[in-house]
Amino acid sequence: MKLSRRNLVRWAATSACLGLVSRGPLASPPQRSAVEPKPYGPLPSARQRAWHELETYGFLHFTVNTFTDREWGLGDEDPAIFNPTDFSADQIVTSCQAGGLKQLILTAKHHDGFCLWPSHYTGHTIARSPYKDGQGDIVGEIAAACARHGLKFGVYVSPWDRNNSEYGRPDYVRVYHGQLRELLTQYGQLHEVWFDGANGGDGYYGGAREMRKIDATTYYQWDVIRAMVRELQPDAVMFADAHMDVRWVGNEDGIAGDPCWPTMDNQPYTPERGNSGVRGGALWNPAEVDVSIRPGWFWHRDENEQVRSPAGLMRLYFESAGRGANLLLNVPPDRRGRIFEADALALKTFRDVLDQAMSRDLAQGARVRASSVLSPTFAAANVLTRGQPWAAVESDRSGAWLTLLLPEAVTFNMVRLREAVDYGLRIDEFAVEVWQDGRWRTLARHSCLGPRRLIRLDTPVTTRKVRLRIIQAAASPVLSEFGLYLLPYLVEEPWIERDPGGTVTLRARTPGTAIFYTLDGSQPDTTSSRFTAPFAFPGGGTVRALAVITAVGAHSVIVSREFDVAPKDWRVISATGDKPDNLIRGGVFLGRANTPVNLVIDLGQVYPLKGFTLVPVFDHTLSSMTAAAAGPPARYTAWVSTDGQTWNAPAGSGEFANIAANRSAQAIRFDVPHAGRYLRLFLPNATQDKPIIGIGGIGILTR
Repeated sequence: MKLSRRNLVRWAATSACLGLVSRGPLASPPQRSAVEPKPYGPLPSARQRAWHELETYGFLHFTVNTFTDREWGLGDEDPAIFNPTDFSADQIVTSCQAGGLKQLILTAKHHDGFCLWPSHYTGHTIARSPYKDGQGDIVGEIAAACARHGLKFGVYVSPWDRNNSEYGRPDYVRVYHGQLRELLTQYGQLHEVWFDGANGGDGYYGGAREMRKIDATTYYQWDVIRAMVRELQPDAVMFADAHMDVRWVGNEDGIAGDPCWPTMDNQPYTPERGNSGVRGGALWNPAEVDVSIRPGWFWHRDENEQVRSPAGLMRLYFESAGRGANLLLNVPPDRRGRIFEADALALKTFRDVLDQAMSRDLAQGARVRASSVLSPTFAAANVLTRGQPWAAVESDRSGAWLTLLLPEAVTFNMVRLREAVDYGLRIDEFAVEVWQDGRWRTLARHSCLGPRRLIRLDTPVTTRKVRLRIIQAAASPVLSEFGLYLLPYLVEEPWIERDPGGTVTLRARTPGTAIFYTLDGSQPDTTSSRFTAPFAFPGGGTVRALAVITAVGAHSVIVSREFDVAPKDWRVISATGDKPDNLIRGGVFLGRANTPVNLVIDLGQVYPLKGFTLVPVFDHTLSSMTAAAAGPPARYTAWVSTDGQTWNAPAGSGEFANIAANRSAQAIRFDVPHAGRYLRLFLPNATQDKPIIGIGGIGILTR
């Protein structure tokens, strides 16, 4: 799909040498009185402070891929295919606004090079599409709708262009700079400019259809780009994998590290470092967590039943925004040019539940006591007003505390905390405690309090006294918020998985739930089969399930998982690499260094093969040394045979879009079905210029 972010190390090296990270405020810092806390370490810039306040915002992946059913376009798409039937910028914006998204970033130009505005630097634009007879401008319409409804607006503009004939040569850099200048000057105020990390590879390139590689550290002239954005849109943060105003969190699963420090250093970027940040780093470079509401980044009809549930969105929220990062949630418009109904409903329901809980801070009315107070201006009670913060005296660091003495017992299951980060990142480790049975009991203990820390408890607690205890701190604590909330029951749907032998297991994600399921396609309820043990399901089909907390009458949405034939009776005939049986039995298959992978699988009987699936290998399944050398395949050619001897024309060939940042199975569908017992794959190279091809599993599509 989308935003591949490859060439991480090269990006990091480039960005570090260009100084693409804020080291402090845009303007001179305000004059501080002698009784204020002394700032500690790096501080956020003005634009970064505004970015932190967004908390959640949206991605809009929308281009020719929406109409070709691809995640990455090749660059040879006819502009005539871009023709939304009922485009409504207002419906898109208001649907996202109802989900609490405060900013929208539009894919103005993806890797295919098609521009959603009438750029003067290329003919591959919306001006050559039938939309509004060539007079349309999606960028302008979304920007105007954001302005009408009070949302901030930003643009994604891919440096890679698989359409432009000059890509890889000096003249394309002029084109890219010109396109960027158009976006920076024609659409009002921008609040984020998003640069993807995909750089170079095969493409159409004006009909050349060839592989072109560039040096991402020098080719695009990032110093010129940075200066242009700073001059024309000084309030806009810039995103890249490393060392701009905000960094990539290192995955596309919606999960920030715990801890996730908003500081980094000048060492080369890796996904692991992006996920955790660096305590004591000299650069304020917080993490942005990008994830899609669907399996893919662009809208696909066959994913309409795979939209994340409100409970699933709530989990994402706590694992991203709750850890001090910002959540960038992709909500792709469909072929009408609207947010699909299921996506809009899930977003709104999630936000309604969260807003209901956040409408009442149970800490209000408490008396607040502290281990020390720097001055009356920085009183302990300030944490209830979210204005001026509480500050302890300079010598009060590890061991400092703040206690809420409530007028009556309250029941809560969520705690919201914030450091006043204009004074720096001061708290290293802390605990939240409640007074019960005559003693303090620890509810949670974490590293990094930071710009936002949301703690969600598995079960509610009731008490009249709540304490924040600082276990370790680099400087005296300065806290701007301490709130208590009660989230309503929101049961997350169960997890459905099947092993290579064809055995299905259902797992609850919410404690204390019972799971009910069906195998005949019907909707499950509490009269359906109750899951008590794994069961055999080798032939495939549809498993539907829901989770129920019977004691309170709460249940999840129904989740559905489609399975094809399990590899239970398959056999790997040949494979270029180690442990070939891992391709069908689970585990990791690794090819040989700088060698393409050829593999042949005997499926045991003839099937109507409509395609195949490939599970990518990803870093946390490998040793650090292997992860540096191995990556999933970039491209494929597939053949089908009935006897394993006669192989006719390829059944399919192409690329695995965005596979390097994807953990889910890639589904490759052939143009027409092919009857066959044997599947042969040729995988010429790994992604990210890695020497070894790694694979997490192979499957087939017969349905």
